[in-house]
Amino acid sequence: MPDNRTTREAAWERSTELPLFYASLVFIASYAVRVLATGASPVLRDAALAVTGLMWACFLTDYLARMVLSRRRPLAFVRRHWLDTVVVLLPQLRPLRVVKLHDAVQARRDRPRRELHLRVITYAGLAGLLLGFSGALAVYQYEHDTPGASIRTFGDAVWWVCETLTTVGYGDVVPVTTMGRLIAVVLMLCGLALLGAVTGSFSSWLLQVFRREDDEEPPENRSSPRAP
Repeated sequence: MPDNRTTREAAWERSTELPLFYASLVFIASYAVRVLATGASPVLRDAALAVTGLMWACFLTDYLARMVLSRRRPLAFVRRHWLDTVVVLLPQLRPLRVVKLHDAVQARRDRPRRELHLRVITYAGLAGLLLGFSGALAVYQYEHDTPGASIRTFGDAVWWVCETLTTVGYGDVVPVTTMGRLIAVVLMLCGLALLGAVTGSFSSWLLQVFRREDDEEPPENRSSPRAP
């Protein structure tokens, strides 16, 4: 029988997955207002800051609720859910929860389920867009007014993020601040993880399709060795 604590935690996660996804969109939008709307009224910027803090409080509440429902010791919960711990500290990385979907696909590789593969690929694409936009905002915030920086506009930041996430790295624009370089390291790792999730899931789906077609092919249509 399934463990009750695991059932409760899973039920909570299923019920909050979509609302927290929308909360992450609101978080990124309010963060964008803080970074890009430099000429806006102080009231608007303060409101954006309040919304950003409120969304982060929602993420923290979800994390603590799951810790309580799991009935594990805090350190054991952190070790088991290390990715969630990172995400609650850096909410911009919340789209990285695609890793959980990728693990689910790998666990079901002996039971073909095309819908789950497509879900992983779709979610990875959304994660790449959200992470790219968040990374562009963050690197622009720390770089644009730094002496000697090559990332001067938000367009420069978007171009740099595209280079980094796709692991191309032309080197025409690069971060010069310590925080900008830390963001670069995170984006490099995220790009590799998302690329691996997409290619792994797509390859696994193709192999399952070919295997299923071979199993369904009539025996008389299969090639057999000819007699000399």
